[in-house]
Amino acid sequence: MKDTTDFEDLLTEKYGIKGTPERDKFEADSLAFRLGAMLKEARKEVNMTQEELAQRTGTKKSYISRIERGLSDIQISTYNRLVEIGLGKNLYVSIG
Repeated sequence: MKDTTDFEDLLTEKYGIKGTPERDKFEADSLAFRLGAMLKEARKEVNMTQEELAQRTGTKKSYISRIERGLSDIQISTYNRLVEIGLGKNLYVSIG
């Protein structure tokens, strides 16, 4: 298995080492995508539409849509409001 590569090696090859502009952009885009996917999944678990979530949190449906598609760089305070106030769930953050 001499040619086996781990995920970090693949990222480095494609986007450069951590701290380079291209890699930083990939990391930010990846995080936005993951947060959006988690929000969408949680919203669907409580059988809520994007419009309903937007109304409950004082935002717009188009904003919820952008977040769920990973197209918005969202602040943790806003994400927390969407999850806790909008969906009635708890948000847990862990630093590993």
